[in-house]
Amino acid sequence: MKYKRVLLKLSGEALMGEQQYGIDPQRLNDYAEEIAAAHKAGAQIAIVIGGGNIFRGLQGASKGMDRIQGDYMGMLATVINSMAIQSALQSKGVRTVLLSGLYIDRIAESMSSSKAIRILEDDAVVVIGGGTGCPFFTTDTASALRAIEIKADIILKGTRVDGIYTADPEKDPTATKFETITYDEAYNRNLKIMDLTAFTMCKENNMPMLVFDMNKKGNLTKVLNGENIGTLVTK
Repeated sequence: MKYKRVLLKLSGEALMGEQQYGIDPQRLNDYAEEIAAAHKAGAQIAIVIGGGNIFRGLQGASKGMDRIQGDYMGMLATVINSMAIQSALQSKGVRTVLLSGLYIDRIAESMSSSKAIRILEDDAVVVIGGGTGCPFFTTDTASALRAIEIKADIILKGTRVDGIYTADPEKDPTATKFETITYDEAYNRNLKIMDLTAFTMCKENNMPMLVFDMNKKGNLTKVLNGENIGTLVTK
């Protein structure tokens, strides 16, 4: 296995499936099957998932809501999605521990790097909700932070496209795919992969990231085994 310990970043919107809002049970089950298979193959997996299928802090702010309150609402949305992933994995026999950047003692333990690493080494999946626990940071930044904290080999960003392109391949048929790209080049080309704070953290801490199609069955395990799938972003 090429990547032993990984941080899997999923968007909240991915959980909507074909719906317009919320969590699609079939998509949730599909993701749980992929993660369970990768875990059974021997990978140590931590998961960070966004909350955009329920609420985005920036959307609230754009409509006049207080930004700080909106961001905390978005963090709570990530906890809901994290609970859903935890439940789906546990139903498949995968021991899964939910940690949170927000203090919610009846639902999740507080996140700490030593605790997360200990759980991973004890053969359980870790789901980390609640973002960074602070407003003004996205779940992209949270995933970069958590990957560095748990000493992950790589961030795996699961999307609905098979990598990074020169333009949106769903809108521009002439868009071409990158096999590899640097963080600087991605930033200079204004490719919307992650926000600038997350980019900077990954670059400064030499944390690589691989963007791949999470919706294709078997892709997660193939990526872990080093098959040439997706786009690799490096320093």
